[in-house]
Amino acid sequence: MSDAILKIERTRFKISLQIAFLFILLIWLVKLVEIIEGTSLYRLGLQPRSFSGLIGIFTAPLIHSDFNHLINNTITIFILIAGLVYFYRDLWYKILSLSWLLSGMMVWIAARTSYHIGSSGIIYAIASFIFFSGVFRKNINLMAISLLVVFLYGGLVWGVLPIFPQISWEYHLFGGITGAILAFVYRRQGPPPQTWSWMSETADDAEETSEYWESEIFDESDKEKL
Repeated sequence: MSDAILKIERTRFKISLQIAFLFILLIWLVKLVEIIEGTSLYRLGLQPRSFSGLIGIFTAPLIHSDFNHLINNTITIFILIAGLVYFYRDLWYKILSLSWLLSGMMVWIAARTSYHIGSSGIIYAIASFIFFSGVFRKNINLMAISLLVVFLYGGLVWGVLPIFPQISWEYHLFGGITGAILAFVYRRQGPPPQTWSWMSETADDAEETSEYWESEIFDESDKEKL
């Protein structure tokens, strides 16, 4: 790898970390505002099939019940956003925006009536997108990132099942579905398929390679940690 390309990759890596850090900074600032004001913003969560709850589609991922909830999501969302920005430099903002909106809309339409909050819906959406994008594009690096997230974010797979009634498994489930759909829609965009010396490389692959390089719920009557 030439020095010029190495410099470009380092710059891309730094930018991906900076964008991920900005998102982390935002959700921590929201929690600090709650502490300073001595209040809870859970009413800005996503309340299904409620007109007033529509605002939660935009605000719910920024709100967390307590520091344990926030810390659990911080490392995972940082890794996922950084990976998304790095590998999908021309597409990441679309995936992040659509993951945010579509998963929220699905929860508003079909989830239980309660206050759904937390960024784990986006976590599931991005993790699902990166994994299935790796499958569709035969890119092992992308699948490895998702497996790392599964390791760090214990219970990721079980989170889509209604095992714990006080956890918004709907946000997890619809986030995962959203990510898989987006991976299929954008299956022709992103990092090129990986090829090895023992694999025959088609002309199309060679050309492409050369061109590109928890939600939790809050019941108004029950605000304890889920």
